[in-house]
Amino acid sequence: MTPVLESARLRLRPVDVDDAEALFEAYSDVALMRYWSSAPHASVEETRAYLAGRDAARPWRGWAITRKGSDRAIGTVFTGEIRAGAAEIGYLLARAHWGSGIAREAVTRVLDLLLVTEDWRRIEADTDPDNAASNALLGKLGFTQEGRLRAAWETHIGVRDSFIWGLLRDEWRSVERAVAASK
Repeated sequence: MTPVLESARLRLRPVDVDDAEALFEAYSDVALMRYWSSAPHASVEETRAYLAGRDAARPWRGWAITRKGSDRAIGTVFTGEIRAGAAEIGYLLARAHWGSGIAREAVTRVLDLLLVTEDWRRIEADTDPDNAASNALLGKLGFTQEGRLRAAWETHIGVRDSFIWGLLRDEWRSVERAVAASK
């Protein structure tokens, strides 16, 4: 089950194929999709099919990122179990919202759910080494870059390496305490 989550500015609700029109802005953006595992979408129908496929790929859960007071999706966060006690997380945010802290706020809220409420042992993320913004965000959230997989992905921009990031439950609790102490 994908619960509705809230933070100071955001409401994260289960993503739905009906979000395709709103999310097409992001999924069709060439620069945004450069480091995604698939090419930019050419049509709303392609985005709809992509979201329907993610919905069918259980045990994955997906949230539409919305601003409080608006139900329009401006991004997504997906997570799924990759082995017992360990989940992977991925996120995407429309370019108009970059640099506003929204990605950090949304991912933080999902990490709280996974590591505090649901008590997962480990969260992983997989990024392109050239995706500076995403790599910086993961570092700020307390993830450790654990390795580089060479020629790991064959994508629309060619064969790419992949950084593997990991965050343990106890590390997240330390990050939470440090943030609380700084307030």
